[in-house]
Amino acid sequence: MSRNWPESVGIRAIEVLFPSQYVDQTELEQFDGASAGKYTIGLGQSKMGFCSDREDVNSLCLTVVARLLERHHIKHTEIGRLEVGTETIVDKSKSVKSVLMQLFAASGNTDIEGIDTTNACYGGTAALFNAINWIESSSWDGRYALAVCADIAVYAKGAARPTGGAGAIAMLVGPHAPLQLERGLRATHMEHAYDFYKPDLSSEYPTVDGKLSIQCYLSALDTCYRLYRQKFEKQQPQQSQLGLQNFDAIIFHTPFCKLVQKSVGRLSFNDFLLCSEQERAEKFAGLERFNAATLEGSYFDRDVEKAFLTQSAELFANKTKKSLLLANQVGNMYTPSVYSGLVSLLISEPASQLVGKRIGVFSYGSGLAASMYSIKVTQDASVFEKFVSKLDYVLPLLNAREKVAPEQFSELMEVREKNNHAAPYTPTGSISALFPGTYYLKDVDALHRRSYERTPSNISNGVH
Repeated sequence: MSRNWPESVGIRAIEVLFPSQYVDQTELEQFDGASAGKYTIGLGQSKMGFCSDREDVNSLCLTVVARLLERHHIKHTEIGRLEVGTETIVDKSKSVKSVLMQLFAASGNTDIEGIDTTNACYGGTAALFNAINWIESSSWDGRYALAVCADIAVYAKGAARPTGGAGAIAMLVGPHAPLQLERGLRATHMEHAYDFYKPDLSSEYPTVDGKLSIQCYLSALDTCYRLYRQKFEKQQPQQSQLGLQNFDAIIFHTPFCKLVQKSVGRLSFNDFLLCSEQERAEKFAGLERFNAATLEGSYFDRDVEKAFLTQSAELFANKTKKSLLLANQVGNMYTPSVYSGLVSLLISEPASQLVGKRIGVFSYGSGLAASMYSIKVTQDASVFEKFVSKLDYVLPLLNAREKVAPEQFSELMEVREKNNHAAPYTPTGSISALFPGTYYLKDVDALHRRSYERTPSNISNGVH
């Protein structure tokens, strides 16, 4: 039985939000007594955005959704599904999605499907997939879907703290999209692991097994990439070559930038193991000593890592490095992380050079859930250039942020830690430091009910 699929379903608009304040990683190294370069070179991080107690996951989502609807002139009645991917939990029952319904109250639109989805940094990808699936299903009523990702990544004092960050992404999903998710090219790997988890619901801080987390990430990358290659080969058997050359750009979930560079090398190692002897001789000359190497035995093999980091250096520079702009300047956003990579790529590459190209995407969430899929950029140059032009605010906002000294940053983190889930509570963080049009936490009453207001902007209103 044939089916009339909606055409070119994917991302029609994208909005990114990051904190208005940041701490410099070089200064944080000095403050923490860490060796010079540990955060900046070892992790590949320059700045880390953070939220005071004036912002929580609800306020981040309120801001990013309101901005997307306003800036792209989308009517509230045009939204038929809205799902939030987050691991920043402020309530064990009430979803962030339910808080966002306040934005739709005036329009009278209560017919919006979707709630929250949670699995570490993967929740945003699950929300996006569900949005795509809804539009391609019998449930679709012709309206748009919104996939929202938001998190505040904070760690206790110590080695993990510089890998924090915060942010939100909202994606408008529908047919005839400038960024189309390629149907049938989606590979997923899920398994049970305690690499990173949050068992203490009274704390924002996770429990992390750093070494296991990296192994889980790379193992999931291996599996997803190989499954993706198999599906690509089956769908497009006319392709004479398989592997990384079929991607014009590759973006990754980014806990820290250095891991992404290693991940590109890891994918190149996969290509090495999967290709024929003749192809090895042509493409991987000088690496014959690794012919007997295996995936399972190489996760912490420094020789393999170094060799394929070097071998893939040009590939990384050409296809991935530009996608790390926001990760380097803001830090790990958790669920929005990989999509901040998409935004970074779009604003760092001339739009004309991405028209008709394929972008590989690897999304990972600890615990664990991972997927690799691909996005095809529209062939219509004028449509795509208009789409990208809507992101012209990103660099000016990034440069307009306020730098905070590590001492003050540490004090603000202590305030968050001390008052996590406090009620009643009135936040003390600066409102004037927030960007225009930002929703912020006004107060929490004795029954833990949260009230929000908005800093002045072109369209300003309070939400209670």
